[in-house]
Amino acid sequence: MITRRTALSLLAASPLAVSPLSKALAADYPAHPVKWVVGYPPGGATDILARLIGQRLSEKIGQQFVIENKPGAGNNIATESVVNAEPDGYTLQLINPANFINASLYTNLKFNFVRDIAPIASFQRVPNVMTVNKDVPAKTVAEFIEYVKANPGKVNMASSGNGTSVHLSGEMFMALTGCKMQHVPYRGAAPAITDMLGGQVQVIFDNMPSIIQHIRSGSLRAIGVTTAERSPQLPDVPAIGETVKGYEASALFGMGAPKNTPKEIIAKLNGEINTLMKEPDMTKRLVELGGEPRPEAFGEEIKAETEKWKKVVEFAGLKIE
Repeated sequence: MITRRTALSLLAASPLAVSPLSKALAADYPAHPVKWVVGYPPGGATDILARLIGQRLSEKIGQQFVIENKPGAGNNIATESVVNAEPDGYTLQLINPANFINASLYTNLKFNFVRDIAPIASFQRVPNVMTVNKDVPAKTVAEFIEYVKANPGKVNMASSGNGTSVHLSGEMFMALTGCKMQHVPYRGAAPAITDMLGGQVQVIFDNMPSIIQHIRSGSLRAIGVTTAERSPQLPDVPAIGETVKGYEASALFGMGAPKNTPKEIIAKLNGEINTLMKEPDMTKRLVELGGEPRPEAFGEEIKAETEKWKKVVEFAGLKIE
């Protein structure tokens, strides 16, 4: 018996057969709600972006884009579920920096992200923000380096999970400065920020969308951004690279689907996303969350990001079984 998944795979492999049926699928797509998988709990940067864009896609297309949070294993549980889903456009993934990082960080993955996920469109590239709680006396990156070195073993660095850009941004900072901090991984940004506010951990290099409101409210203090230049959203916060030579990191977000998803469906989603990325209200909201819209050339960006983070993983000497 030929399943729907097998039929779609055969069609994707056959240039002569794919066009009529896949065009028909795309014309009717989506005929029912679409599941959009996010690899972290509600409240973090990826979840915020998925709900913002998913709501607008639902309004434009007329079918619900339902967010399904699948946290765990540094985003790999979510990715594997999408890789193994039917390639029919009804299971999508919110792509985030962990996907690029994990390709070299994990040694026993059951998938190859670059090969097994079809890129649809990117949304934005944002800096991570080096942020400390109010109990930390340091007001600058230089002062923080001095503080850590004067308090060996007493500074805890939170992250949203092993292998995330939040984690590796901190690892790169330690490697370039000689600072030694205890890494404390959480299951997503929201619980990490909760402990930051409570003083259980002292510093985090979090994605701007999930932490910027705490910075603006004054409950946490930003002392550096991880991009090469300062962010328009935090113009008074220096780039870490202004103090730590050679330091640069950023986070790219987008949408992907299982490989062999009909190209017409991918093109339809790409067109819808590129259109809404140009909407003034969407642009304004994304900028408020910390990053400029980035709707183009996602396939090449995925390859470049994977190579970039591979260098960071190797530089930090990290591996996870």
